[in-house]
Amino acid sequence: MNIEDLEVFKISHELTLEIYKITRKFPNEEKYNLTPQMRKSSSSIPMNLMEGGHRLNRKEYRQFSGIARGSAGELKYQLLLARDLKYINETTYKSLRGKTETVSKMLTGLVRSLD
Repeated sequence: MNIEDLEVFKISHELTLEIYKITRKFPNEEKYNLTPQMRKSSSSIPMNLMEGGHRLNRKEYRQFSGIARGSAGELKYQLLLARDLKYINETTYKSLRGKTETVSKMLTGLVRSLD
């Protein structure tokens, strides 16, 4: 199975690219705070999918998929914080939050399928 062919991988990769793009516009004071945290959370999703998919058994793949889901949860809060700090507008928040929610639901399905 090629992990890169999974829809959840594709969407989470696109989400990561969007997060990198929007965080470039964050204030310099966030250079070592929210910016790297959001980038790490978003990129952790496809990274964990890729790593888990290259493990030797389903149990490990499931574990890494669960970690990816946790990163999606972390990103949801970071998006809320970025919105409330006025680093992103409501439209951007809703779009990114929606994509994050979609990824989270897909990861839940993936984890269940690996049980």
